[in-house]
Amino acid sequence: MTISYNWLCDYLPVKPSPDEVSEMLTSVGLEVEEMQMKEAVKGGLQGLVIGKVLTCIPHPNADKLRVTTVNIGVDIPLQIVCGAPNVSVGQTVVVATVGTTIYPLSGEPFMIKKAKIRGEESEGMICAEDEIGLGDNHDGIIILPDTISIGSLAKDYYQIAEPEIIYEIGLTPNRMDAMSHLGVAQDICAYIANRDQKSLQSQVPQVQLTETKNKLPIHIQIEDETRCARYAGIVISNCKVADSPEWLANKLKSIDLRPINNIVDITNFVLHECGQPLHAFDYDAIKGQSIIVKTLPAKTKFVSLDSQERELHAEDLMICNADEAMCIAGVFGGLHSGVSDKTTTIFLESAWFENQSIRLTSLRHGLRTDAAVRFEKGADISKVPYALQRAAQLIQEICGGEIASEMIDVYPNPFAKKEIALSTNKIRGLAGKNYSNEQIKNILLQLGFEILEETEDELRINVPYSKPDITMQADVVEEIMRIDGLDNIPFTGKISYSLPAVSSAYQTDTKSQVAQYLVGKGLQEIFTNSITNSAFYPNDENLVVMMNNLSAELNCMRPSMLESGLQAMAYNLNRKNQQLQFFEFGKTYHSNGESFIENEKLCLYFSGNYRSDSWKEKSQAIDFYYVKGILDSVLQNMKLEVNEDNGLYQLLFQRKKIGSIQSVSNERLALFAIKAPVWFIELDWQMIKLFYQKQKLSFKGIPKFPLMQRDLALILDKQVSYQSVQIAVKQAKSKLLQNMNLFDVFESDKLGEGKKSYAINLSFYDDSKTLTDIEVDEEMKQIINALETKVGAAIRGN
Repeated sequence: MTISYNWLCDYLPVKPSPDEVSEMLTSVGLEVEEMQMKEAVKGGLQGLVIGKVLTCIPHPNADKLRVTTVNIGVDIPLQIVCGAPNVSVGQTVVVATVGTTIYPLSGEPFMIKKAKIRGEESEGMICAEDEIGLGDNHDGIIILPDTISIGSLAKDYYQIAEPEIIYEIGLTPNRMDAMSHLGVAQDICAYIANRDQKSLQSQVPQVQLTETKNKLPIHIQIEDETRCARYAGIVISNCKVADSPEWLANKLKSIDLRPINNIVDITNFVLHECGQPLHAFDYDAIKGQSIIVKTLPAKTKFVSLDSQERELHAEDLMICNADEAMCIAGVFGGLHSGVSDKTTTIFLESAWFENQSIRLTSLRHGLRTDAAVRFEKGADISKVPYALQRAAQLIQEICGGEIASEMIDVYPNPFAKKEIALSTNKIRGLAGKNYSNEQIKNILLQLGFEILEETEDELRINVPYSKPDITMQADVVEEIMRIDGLDNIPFTGKISYSLPAVSSAYQTDTKSQVAQYLVGKGLQEIFTNSITNSAFYPNDENLVVMMNNLSAELNCMRPSMLESGLQAMAYNLNRKNQQLQFFEFGKTYHSNGESFIENEKLCLYFSGNYRSDSWKEKSQAIDFYYVKGILDSVLQNMKLEVNEDNGLYQLLFQRKKIGSIQSVSNERLALFAIKAPVWFIELDWQMIKLFYQKQKLSFKGIPKFPLMQRDLALILDKQVSYQSVQIAVKQAKSKLLQNMNLFDVFESDKLGEGKKSYAINLSFYDDSKTLTDIEVDEEMKQIINALETKVGAAIRGN
């Protein structure tokens, strides 16, 4: 939200400094994100003077240049080389003298220096409009009336407005009451009044319309009273459509609005003054002199103000005349009903439209207008008639308009104000500050609340229509605290809290447990955008494409979390952060033609080394065994199986695919300009969560008896994986085997062609007694037999 300091001060009974206003705004919850000085013309025409061309001859060394002498009110005229085709003797011109910095409409500012141009000295520049930021005309130099005093300042002639202080306010979605200069002024007045302990009201412009002359007929009918709860309008005749006066144009320019004509500019001015959108129709384009607010059948064609033919949705609210649609209500006007240079009579509209309806229509048609933004955040229904009268009065004053009808205000089902009962003791308890009853009441009155009933300990209030987010006592306390200033809450030195009553025992969240474990392993959690670029998935026919994407690069929901994670890795790698271990919980999205499918995922990303160089050991790059080890330690109870398929390692749990491990291909990495190897693990979080939710917590005592250990050296075919060995040992069904560990892999021609050797360590334990060698030998026989029969192992040393 953009707020002009000078415009804001028009409504303040006192005038704080710009810095004081900035502090007040932030204190009352309207955080100032940026405060900047804005000039009506960049550079303010500083250093530019009015001059008279005394002589003008062709340049001896250039056909298109002229050598001139220009009087700027000093003893010696300046010699200036000029390339403009329209320069001639006797003209009054704008001159930039040596040392002046000029700010062209496009391009970088530059300083005028004394120079030689094709051998002739030049001591300044005769200016065109676009060269000094006054316009976009570059056909030739500016030629001014001869009546202007030579040597006077250009800024005085053009009456350049003083620089403006502009605030960019970060509004939260619930603060629709602050989406106007009057709304912000009310908060500042409330803050000052509370600080200085006096009553202070913002200076709201008063309106009084002249009596109706030459009445013109107009009829208003609301067919959809849910989407349009109030509609007011008035006819104004004899309007002269022209450029806006300078004060009005400057107000709009200060907040980056382009002046169009006086009628449109007045509606925009009132919108930013009091927050109520308005719309002006050409009265002669209203067939049957009837305004009907209704929806039209789906796929009805409508040509909007930008000359585009749009296909309407059945829920788009329209403003119609007796025969056809004229405007998309609260969003955008129609091509044939708007105000033009030939318009003399207008119908001015002020209405309340349902925020959800306006937002959906705005998104469907990709029209994010100022009016739509205001309506979708909620409008103050009580401001409808005031905004209409304010604009009508300005049209009378600026455009010479005459009121040609009564103000018609259709409000079939008036909204009731919300009523809230307050306990002053609870207000003090919630706020942590001992507010007096008088202070509470004064703050509420300053903000527009009505006191219905007052006792020593309680208040009953009505909430203003401008604050729809206030529904309970806690909301009112927040209003009191922000006006008093959150910094003014005293710290007592104590922190009090109460535990909520629960019907069942506390259970640790599985996601939090896994996240904490991964953090303990050295990984960092990331959060990436679910909306991504469809260019990453050129062959995916099941993409969920955005209907109203924010940009060309963010136009679909991600079908995979790999690409968004690679973007995060590329960002870090580009900033010399080379050792990366990330994890993320998120969702992927697909379409099956009829509906959308969301899948929850847990993804891990690795790049760089897991061990750095030191005097004791060399660095070690992250590889498959490292990432698999991290995975096994996190999901150790699940006993995952791994099947390799062309470099992609499929992860199976109970013979169902649960995820995969892959070394990301160079082609994929090149999309993100990543040169370092990256490992990626994708897991189905729903399956993991379901498994752990079914697990029962159990405890075992500390072992009382010693472990018995045995080593086995196996000779196997090279294609036999360690996982197959694990499965074979498991199938031996040893009741005493506690753990199995691979501690050596050996390959040599001495073992035989196509052979390798695994050395494994087996641990045995009985929790009821100390094991004997005989008992362990029996278990070993079972395991050896299983290895020989299942994987064809030969035992070395036998």
